[in-house]
Amino acid sequence: MLKQLEGSQGVAQAVALCRPDVVCAYPISPQTHIVENLGLLCRKGVLETCEYINVESEFAAMSVAIGAAAAGGRAYTATASQGLLYMVEAVYNASGLGLPIVMTVANRAIGSPINIWNDHSDSMSQRDSGWIQLFAETNQEACDLHIQAFRIAEEMSLPVMVCMDGFVLTHAFERMDIPEQSEVDAYLPPYEPRQELDPDHPYSIGAMVGPEAFTEVRWLAHRRMLDAIPAIEAASREFEARFGRASGGLVSEYRMEDAEVAVLAMGSMLGTIKDTVDEMREKGAKIGVVSLKCYRPFPYEAVRRALQRARTVLVMERMVSVGTGGALELDVMKALRGLPIEEKSVIAGLGGRAVTRASLAALFEKALRGELGDETHFLDLDRELVEKELERERSGRHIGPVAEALNRHVAERHLARGEEI
Repeated sequence: MLKQLEGSQGVAQAVALCRPDVVCAYPISPQTHIVENLGLLCRKGVLETCEYINVESEFAAMSVAIGAAAAGGRAYTATASQGLLYMVEAVYNASGLGLPIVMTVANRAIGSPINIWNDHSDSMSQRDSGWIQLFAETNQEACDLHIQAFRIAEEMSLPVMVCMDGFVLTHAFERMDIPEQSEVDAYLPPYEPRQELDPDHPYSIGAMVGPEAFTEVRWLAHRRMLDAIPAIEAASREFEARFGRASGGLVSEYRMEDAEVAVLAMGSMLGTIKDTVDEMREKGAKIGVVSLKCYRPFPYEAVRRALQRARTVLVMERMVSVGTGGALELDVMKALRGLPIEEKSVIAGLGGRAVTRASLAALFEKALRGELGDETHFLDLDRELVEKELERERSGRHIGPVAEALNRHVAERHLARGEEI
């Protein structure tokens, strides 16, 4: 059914259609509206058999989800940013125990300094945690991915993060096609856990493992994640066959038929990238886009196939691994190993900074001319601002917090221009 909804409302309705047994709720912007709407659906009786649990922290939310999943329940929660970091110990436990929990991560920057706007630093910081990570490009895809996520999680007995850009998607009102309950029931069978606490057949969950078997435990976890790649593809294919629209999977290609320059990215930034590519295509530029839908497990073969005909690949990502550059770039570099392709790293949209068509067009034109250097490129970096701060640090030892100084520099600039602050 077509509905005009806020992204968070659409996700809440999609999760409800999956008939969760337990929803663990702790609010943190920008995911709060998701759990609020699920709570409302529980109160109205739409989710008749779901236990909605208000917990005291994000750590408690994941702990309750672990307990619910271990007891054989279909468990769901949502978080963002510092909330995800607060639950990290339990996040690792959930994957190590092989529990099929589904969690929405409404992507938001990690402090310090404090920033409530969007980038991917939160979920990407957990890239080694053993969770499947799926990234939504649109609100429709966010809804669809949650339905697929429960199926993938339960088939593989692995937890799944569905990552959607905070505010950009969660708070945007768009038209979404929300399936009927009967359609979701036909796609997502009743939950039959592969492991379940049973008093008649007791066993330990979370037992200690020593050096004699720990390597083997981790190897099996690695193997199970790799085995999830065909399961993710199969879930996407069947979803398209049943619901009539392509959504999810590993990667998708856009105007890549003769592209000399390919742009690879994740999340909502892809919409602006595609619009810019359309404008440049009209002028004859040979440029295309590869959308990465699945970040973990990383689909090396699919990425290599999608990019193998390009001359230059721009890897654009909304996070920076401080001291290294882009984390996504390292995976793409591994995927392209041995191919005669130039690979460039671009950091964009940190902390909610707008990624505009004008900035993208200038970047892409440089790439087409072969003028991008090998260093990590920060899109729209304010060179004047950072040089002023570097000069301040050179001139004194006790300089105080960088964040406060940058805010002061920005304020001074506005005052010098006669602008209101």
